[in-house]
Amino acid sequence: MPDRRFVYTPAMIALTSLVLLVPLAGLALLLRIPKLDVHWEHHPSHFWLVLLTAGLSAVLAYVTGAAALRRGDPRVLLVSIAFLSASGFLGLHALATPKVLLDTPNAGFTLATPVGVALASVFALLSSLNLTGQRAVAAVRWGRWLRVGLLVLMALWAAASVLRLPPLHATAVPEVADGILTTLAVPAVLLYAVAAARYLKTWWERPSLMVLSMIAAFVLLGEAMIALVFARNWALSWWEWHVLMLAAFVLVVAGVRIQWYEERFADLYLEDTISGQRELSVLFADLAGFTTFSEKHDPAEVTTMLNTYFEVVVPPVVRRHGGDVDRIIGDALMVTFNKRGNQPDHAARAAAAGLALQEAATAVRAAHPNWPLFRVGINSGIASVSLLGTEGGRTHTVIGDTVNVASRIEGKAPGGGVAIGPATKALLPDAVTESLGMLSLKGKTEPLEVHQLLALSANE
Repeated sequence: MPDRRFVYTPAMIALTSLVLLVPLAGLALLLRIPKLDVHWEHHPSHFWLVLLTAGLSAVLAYVTGAAALRRGDPRVLLVSIAFLSASGFLGLHALATPKVLLDTPNAGFTLATPVGVALASVFALLSSLNLTGQRAVAAVRWGRWLRVGLLVLMALWAAASVLRLPPLHATAVPEVADGILTTLAVPAVLLYAVAAARYLKTWWERPSLMVLSMIAAFVLLGEAMIALVFARNWALSWWEWHVLMLAAFVLVVAGVRIQWYEERFADLYLEDTISGQRELSVLFADLAGFTTFSEKHDPAEVTTMLNTYFEVVVPPVVRRHGGDVDRIIGDALMVTFNKRGNQPDHAARAAAAGLALQEAATAVRAAHPNWPLFRVGINSGIASVSLLGTEGGRTHTVIGDTVNVASRIEGKAPGGGVAIGPATKALLPDAVTESLGMLSLKGKTEPLEVHQLLALSANE
């Protein structure tokens, strides 16, 4: 969804490109005229600059990771892993500042930054790929493990550095264009360049400030790797790559702050996340007799009743059976299963969740006999996963006939019961059901037979 607050013109694109090239021009000038490359060795400034940069990257890693897992988007998840790689190893590099943790220079901590930024370039490139279908689902699944593996690697790197285990046992590593840095920098710069180019294509198709910030960040990180190779230790050229990394993350943070908080990273979502199709199951639940109850009771009592119910019915639906709460409006609850494409058993999950919801609600109602009963309706089929709305009202939801029919099936359910449509029943061959009759739907020539779900199998 384009960001309509910004107008993208050829002049703006040219100016942005020129600004992004300024750091390289400055580095070339400092290297060509050594007297301009002033030496400034100030350990506290180095420590806090690197720690601030690592902190910003860590915050970005957390918020992008949370958004990615909530929506099942592999692109945003891989971006979060890139930020995590940079932040973790940058934090280790901060400890390389003399007199902070160790009295003497340490190879492991000194090399941490180029290693972390080089690893981040791999994830940056992977994030630019247009993954769809099961490849996207697999990427999210493996992305979770990649995060764990990366954290383990950081811990092992820190331990090896502190204990001075080979090959990190040297007491000094000159930060010049030696074999190690060049080996890391050359492929990293190329990967950042390719990632930025691929994101530029995405930006061209769906212009947004967030994507532009990501492109700029990748360019600056690539330039930081170039400066890291050629810089003179503690000279201005050496400080430049520290500042470039800080600028990269500041740009992304600024882009995040400007975005509306609802679906903040939506501009980075893959096409499948914002306009894909899924075979899924939808569960609707509401309270039969809620309107009558509301008319006869104080609003505070109604609120207490709703909160008491939701506190016990939502956890089994979400935590135990993996449902995504799409919305809660008054007494109505809408939950989706397989919205991210990672639950092939979505019908069984939805059915089990519906029964669990009623079981939990029955326990509450035992203490409050005058409270209304929940009705639950479930339907399965193809639906569109979409990002709807604009600033101040964006939501990631599912729409389509499957959703509409699920809502109508819920109206057919008896109080305290779970009703399922024929599509869901077909996916539950062992379920114990009884017919609730035919349901006529506007716009459909044939009515649907709705069944009450009694159990998932005869053994229950």
